Amino acid sequence: MNIVVRYFASVREKLGERELIDLSAISEPTMPRTVGELHTWLTQRSPEHAAALHEDKGLRTAFNQTLCAADQPLVDGAEVAFFPPVTGG
Repeated sequence: MNIVVRYFASVREKLGERELIDLSAISEPTMPRTVGELHTWLTQRSPEHAAALHEDKGLRTAFNQTLCAADQPLVDGAEVAFFPPVTGG
């Protein structure tokens, strides 16, 4: 299962525009199945991810361009976006 993770505003400045993640390459016990689990998994990828995606940032999450909750299930081909509450143009 592949998903695209997109970053916006200050998160984008730290992590780049996007990542393509092959979830099938992740071992079963740690494979994220929801947007919230993906967020947690991403924070463990590197110190840069941990800092940019830290809970105190109050980031919003979108699933296929619609705001979503952490319990949103991931599906093949989905796009998950992380962005601060206020973004510039």
